[in-house]
Amino acid sequence: MHSEPDWAHAAQQFQQTLGDGWTRAWAEAVKPLQGLDLGSTAGPAALPKISIAPAKLQELQQQYLQEAAALWNQSVDAAAISKDRRFSAQAWTENPLTAYSAASYLLTSRTLMGLADAVEADEKTRSRIRFAVEQWMAASAPSNFLAMNAEAQKRLIETKGESIAKGLKNLVHDMQQGHMSMTDESLFEVGHNVATTEGAVVFENALFQLIEYKPLTTKVYERPFLLVPPCINKYYILDLQPENSLIRYAVEQGHRTFVVSWRNPDASLGDQTWDNYIEDAAIKAIAVTQEISGAKTINALGFCVGGTILSTALAVLAARGQKPAASVTLLTTLLDFADTGIIDIFVDEAMVKYREMQLGKGGLLPGGDLASTFCFLRPNDLVWNYVVGNYLKGETPPPFDLLYWNSDSTNLPGPFYTWYLRNTYLENKLVKPGQAVVCGEKIDFRQLDLPAYIYGSREDHIVPIGGAYASTQHLPGKKRFVMGASGHIAGVINPPAKKKRSHWTSDSAKFPATVTDWLAGATEHPGSWWTDWSAWLKGYGGKQVAAPTSYGKGKYKVIEPAPGRYVKARA
Repeated sequence: MHSEPDWAHAAQQFQQTLGDGWTRAWAEAVKPLQGLDLGSTAGPAALPKISIAPAKLQELQQQYLQEAAALWNQSVDAAAISKDRRFSAQAWTENPLTAYSAASYLLTSRTLMGLADAVEADEKTRSRIRFAVEQWMAASAPSNFLAMNAEAQKRLIETKGESIAKGLKNLVHDMQQGHMSMTDESLFEVGHNVATTEGAVVFENALFQLIEYKPLTTKVYERPFLLVPPCINKYYILDLQPENSLIRYAVEQGHRTFVVSWRNPDASLGDQTWDNYIEDAAIKAIAVTQEISGAKTINALGFCVGGTILSTALAVLAARGQKPAASVTLLTTLLDFADTGIIDIFVDEAMVKYREMQLGKGGLLPGGDLASTFCFLRPNDLVWNYVVGNYLKGETPPPFDLLYWNSDSTNLPGPFYTWYLRNTYLENKLVKPGQAVVCGEKIDFRQLDLPAYIYGSREDHIVPIGGAYASTQHLPGKKRFVMGASGHIAGVINPPAKKKRSHWTSDSAKFPATVTDWLAGATEHPGSWWTDWSAWLKGYGGKQVAAPTSYGKGKYKVIEPAPGRYVKARA
């Protein structure tokens, strides 16, 4: 005789865990920081207060009991189970026991997420609880365990144990390389089948190499085009394969193209600051591009953190009375850090002070730490999917250039990283005129009165669409905002030939306060945003001149062929 679960007791335990237990756990987590001034007179005891309304608790209780009773009575909905990709294989529904375990898990997940959503607390605490429950549920899925994974068990029997042997081999390999394989990395080589657009390194210093690309047209626009990628990743996300390379596309459109290739920092660069990256990298790259091309002004593009660096550099130059850019393109870039999405749950005064204590005076933030954080923002897709495939099923993940790039992580200098954390994510100083001082200059984006093309991805979980759009509220020049479908990378790397995904534009010169209001007047267009951007950029290219027949100019001579040494250094 089955006895129903003691829901009232379970709910009471959960609420107690969210209350006293969660608070104790939080106190334990911040214990190393209790000697620091956290900027609050309340001290370490000022921890989040949380509760759940009794009526909501009762509603969730009744719903759980009804669905649990239905499951116990063998009314498992196979179709509902199969909708979840983790349980879509027929093996899960063929066996009543595994079907029940999957259905029970999904019910528990829905209930726990319902409880997390019902928590009454400040928004940041609610987000943290929801994130923690999501991580817990993602990790505890029956698909993650061989003893419960019907598909892996079937594979084990069919291969007579070979699948688990391969899985153990994959596990040992990944432990030796220091990260989990998302693709068959042996099939890729930087400069051989990724980052292959022809060019040469024409300048380098301790922080970056500047690559000039060979023209693919007989004439080029007189204004050169400089791309500043994020320094938390390698530049070749913009040059994966010829058919999806934004760099090659720009060259094909007749732009004399230069790209910053960041050095992967080692211990010798552990003292580098945000100011170094602005003065000695972004500003230097702009100056060298001007000198080589002979152009008074250039067109510039920044992607993600590269856009933040580029915009800060242009603001520093503006404060010095210099305006070297005729236009700027910002791809999934945050200037205003009021809306940072899920990343906000990681950032508070205690966390930033801890990082400052740890890395503020020098040292490196390992690239693997950042990579793991970004992966766990989507744990089912970017973590547990590969645990199951690589280790339980013994599969070799298929070749995928983007995932190879994603695994090629980069370190960050501690002082650079801690300045960035405090002044952007925590205090949002860059958009407060005069509040942030960089390279001895007060930053004021109101001085950047140049034309700007601002792009955001609709499903971006790293730079939320609202955060990308917010730049329209701070840049005073003529602007064009475009929203693309998909996420942070797939939305950007969307070549026209693929004819995938839509983008949205508006011809209005007005930019309301929110992206929601802007979207109400926008028009959807099928396919890539690249063609729209290319048409816009040509308007600022100037006249066309004969394409150069050699790289560099004067003292800027060829150092080595593209993609150069810096991009090949592993973290």
